[in-house]
Amino acid sequence: MAPDTLAHTTNRPLKRGRKFLNTPGPTNVPPRVLNAMHRDTMDLNDPEFLDAAIECFEGLKRVFRTDGEVFSYISNGHGAWEAALVNTLEPGNLALVPETGHFSSSWADMAKALGIETQSVPGDWRRAHDPEKIAQALADDTGHRIKAVLLVQTDTATGITTDVKAVREAMNRAKHPALLMVDTIASLGTIDFRMDEWGVDVTIAASQKGLMMVPGLGFVAANDKAIAAHKATRRDRRYWDWTPRMSNQGYRTFCGTAPQIHIFGQREGLAALFEEGLERVFERHRVLAEATWKAIDVWGQAGALEINALVEAERSLGVTTIRTAEGVNADRIREVCRDEMLAGVGGGLGVFGGRAFRIGHMGDMNAPMLYACLAAVEATFVYLDVPHTPGGVTAAVKHIAEYKKLHSSTTF
Repeated sequence: MAPDTLAHTTNRPLKRGRKFLNTPGPTNVPPRVLNAMHRDTMDLNDPEFLDAAIECFEGLKRVFRTDGEVFSYISNGHGAWEAALVNTLEPGNLALVPETGHFSSSWADMAKALGIETQSVPGDWRRAHDPEKIAQALADDTGHRIKAVLLVQTDTATGITTDVKAVREAMNRAKHPALLMVDTIASLGTIDFRMDEWGVDVTIAASQKGLMMVPGLGFVAANDKAIAAHKATRRDRRYWDWTPRMSNQGYRTFCGTAPQIHIFGQREGLAALFEEGLERVFERHRVLAEATWKAIDVWGQAGALEINALVEAERSLGVTTIRTAEGVNADRIREVCRDEMLAGVGGGLGVFGGRAFRIGHMGDMNAPMLYACLAAVEATFVYLDVPHTPGGVTAAVKHIAEYKKLHSSTTF
């Protein structure tokens, strides 16, 4: 085929320049991580790979802040959910699920499909979950039928983060033996998380968000209490099973052929986090999130847009959910941002379908990358005649500039 006819093989118009990615997952992958993955595969027991795997597991422990076991799966976060469930709970067991948004409901649906009964603790999709409601549900369970609490730290549909430490403290006051299982898929690497210190028994994560890697790896960390529950659990499982994965034999650690290229990439992503320093990573996410909120506050003065999370202290530092007024099609905003402005943002999920869109500001993200997204969103409002007050981008720029004046050593 002649070169000048290639453009006619697609109905999509040719776009110049680069695309910007501000979805809440997958997120941008640093070039150094991609370069680390650009390598040949090797023998299953090649010492170079085994060393990389060990470094990756040890690095994950540093981010989870645990001395417990860490398991790696060739999966997304849903696979890690299932691994956590089938290794600790049997059909007929009861799990308590605080309603924190779309993903707490999805995790509960998975549990039900696996024969696990669930009890919901109703919550507000605009507020973080009240730990005392969880404590009361456990206190009412005098027979200790509840075997685990399934808590999502940050729900990307709502853009809200629940206080894990406060939930554990509430569980302790209720003197209930249930496992605390926490989904950190959308929060790990963006905010503080202390698995051992806070008393979390099982933690779930995935590679494609704050850990700055491509999709494809799911992680589960388990403490001694969770391992004991695993050993006492009787149900069919194989690929997800923790027991053979604790054998310290390379092949069994991954239940077969290891995802070698992914492991090299994840090791590099973890190295990037540690070089920046976790506390500085968290601070970078906080400032970028605040800049995003400043922009939305300006846009929303016209009455058609508002941040879903009502309390600033409960807002996610990795993703912001923007609600749209009646008559404003959030899906159309997302489509124009992606297809016309070349900036990918997230759509509304669950009850927010068509009524909200989401701006991700997590992972490998700096101020200019955020400005590009916010400018694309504001341009989309103009393009679609969405009621808004201009100047959101300027407000974001001003917020970060003022921060930099006080912290001259920052580089984001």
